[in-house]
Amino acid sequence: MRKLLLLLTGFLLLASCGESYEETKRISRQNRLRLAREDSAALKIAVLPTLECLPLYVAKELMLFDTAVVDVRLKPFTAQMDGDTALIGQTAEGAVTDLVRMERLVLKKGAKIHYVALTDGCWQLVTNRNARIRQLKHLDDKMVAMTRYSVTDMLTDKVVDSAKVKSEFVFRIQVNDVNVRLQMLQNNMMDALWLPEPQATIARMAKNPVLADSRQMKMNFGVIAFNQKKMRSFERKQQLEAFVKGYDAACDSINKYGIGRYRQLIAKFCKVSPEVVDSLPQKLTFNHARGPMQKDIERVNAWLKK
Repeated sequence: MRKLLLLLTGFLLLASCGESYEETKRISRQNRLRLAREDSAALKIAVLPTLECLPLYVAKELMLFDTAVVDVRLKPFTAQMDGDTALIGQTAEGAVTDLVRMERLVLKKGAKIHYVALTDGCWQLVTNRNARIRQLKHLDDKMVAMTRYSVTDMLTDKVVDSAKVKSEFVFRIQVNDVNVRLQMLQNNMMDALWLPEPQATIARMAKNPVLADSRQMKMNFGVIAFNQKKMRSFERKQQLEAFVKGYDAACDSINKYGIGRYRQLIAKFCKVSPEVVDSLPQKLTFNHARGPMQKDIERVNAWLKK
């Protein structure tokens, strides 16, 4: 009788464990479906570890986006090309990117792109201090790290033309990840490379010379772009309006208090030390959301068609 009771008890325990396991699986599956639905409904923006994304980080951290209207989710990437892929694919509605990349997608792939904002993104051509490149003409027979069909590709053309160096004698090395690009400079694997902020500041702090700056061209290349096909519904349009309000409020806050107020935030999202943040240009202003000028789009298209 005792053995029978033990067997019966064991059977009941196994049965209850089985039910518990099945119940756990069911609840887990329900949670995954719920999270997937929430992510699908959210407004997802591909961002980079760069200073031009600061208004987005500030708006998210200070809860400046109206959460009753829009759930903004920042999707981090270290290569702009990956963020662009997310924009065209299924994982993001918007992206912090550049005008050259976007216009190429329009021309070559027929993408429908809506420009919401110009960013304050800039790129500097930094040279390896050990390469002894002091003038643009010294880029002859040197390697330059950049990304094909992007602002850094167009900028390379501009500086090569201005130095009257034969383009085929400047070796363009495609390195899409901005952190890898910086590491290649630090490890003496590259002669010159284009860097945004704050990575350019890290390079300057190590006494690497700067030969060119995108701001010298008097046009904005950085943009926040949205996939127009994904933004057609009434709900998405409402989300976009709420996004712009939050973005503008973040710009106002940065302009009022300065980037020093957000020292820890920059260090956190850009993966740099607070000392690097302290060495950034302090008098930076961030503009409200507005699209690029038509003349700048035409300049980019002229380069792409050439």
